[in-house]
Amino acid sequence: MNRTAYLDIARKLFLVAMLAFFLLPFLWLATTAYKPSGDIFSIPPRFTFSPTLDQFRTVFRLFDVWNLLKSSVIIAAGSVILSLLLGVPAGYALARSKSRFAMATAYFLMAIRMIPSVAALIPFYMMMRDVGLLGTWMAVILINSMLNAAFVTWMMFSYFRGLPKELEEAALTDGCRQLGAFFKVALPAVRAGIIACVLLCLMFSWNDFLYPMFLTKLDTKPLSVALLSAYGTKDITWGTLGALAHFSTIPIVIVVLFLNRYFVQGLTKGIH
Repeated sequence: MNRTAYLDIARKLFLVAMLAFFLLPFLWLATTAYKPSGDIFSIPPRFTFSPTLDQFRTVFRLFDVWNLLKSSVIIAAGSVILSLLLGVPAGYALARSKSRFAMATAYFLMAIRMIPSVAALIPFYMMMRDVGLLGTWMAVILINSMLNAAFVTWMMFSYFRGLPKELEEAALTDGCRQLGAFFKVALPAVRAGIIACVLLCLMFSWNDFLYPMFLTKLDTKPLSVALLSAYGTKDITWGTLGALAHFSTIPIVIVVLFLNRYFVQGLTKGIH
């Protein structure tokens, strides 16, 4: 084999090693959910065991799993929809704006997403308390949308800025209004970018812990907060944590697998 073939093999082996390195903790946690309690802390660790569903039975006995899952879905879906409704038109408006401050405005909105989560928590907590939304899904949806919409605006600003204006001008020449050109020409042309924004906002909202922890109550808490219940005062119930992690990770993994092609296209073509 020539040098190129050796380099190709070395590159693939390196990628496999890195993939195994990053997936090993997740695989360990996933298999923990199927281990008997006595095998979880065995020394030395046992790589062979008799699978059991006892950890899942415990989870269903101690938690209202379907209500937790429903809360996660409502919060994530609501945050994504509201973020897109605000961020996509704002990104388009900035991209087509002739103001010399358009670029600075876009990057200022991106800076909003970098605000530490805890810095926005206390004032937002007081606002939700005053308007009577504390303890509801809407409180979490609003704060997630505030941060994610700024991120979507910055992302879509880049996508629309890279879109030739001639496409919309041709639609306007054919009698289409500006709003029609936006919906019929601009939006379909940046579909991959919108899907990339959907997946990123979905992951931000689905995995969020801090805001749901303080802004929801017992019957509106999502799965991300329920995972904390596995941490006791003296130890961690790894079996319970592993079983709950299945419900927390599998839905988002399935969505990403279905939309992965558009996600990669959006990330590689959208930023200019």
